[in-house]
Amino acid sequence: MRHLMSIGCDESRALMFLYGFCAISFVAQTPRLARQSHLTGQDISALMGGTLLATLLFLPLIFYGLAAITQLVRCCLRRPGTGFGARLSLFWSLLATTPILLLHGLVAGFLGAGSALNIVSVVWFGFFLWFWFETFRVSGELSS
Repeated sequence: MRHLMSIGCDESRALMFLYGFCAISFVAQTPRLARQSHLTGQDISALMGGTLLATLLFLPLIFYGLAAITQLVRCCLRRPGTGFGARLSLFWSLLATTPILLLHGLVAGFLGAGSALNIVSVVWFGFFLWFWFETFRVSGELSS
């Protein structure tokens, strides 16, 4: 994060990180969608189309909103930091945890719902929160 912040404020880089996460997130969901299609008889094209729309159109908007909320909280607490730092820390944390997200997709596709999927979900969320809090803290330190 220190290196990313030292390069300078480049919004296109942050957006690339976010769309990289969204694309990998879509790929990670394809085994689950294939399983769902097979078990329920639904058309896989419709499932994938809806998922693609959600991950590449709506998910970035949600994450931009989340980054704005975290920056507002940081401002209310009178902590140093910029909006770019808040966005970059969130987007980089999402992208950095995609290997676990890919594992999550494989478990969802091959094993389905159950304790294994719950464990992988908790592991991904824990790593994501740890990355996010640390990068958010570093982005605030570097902007002061």
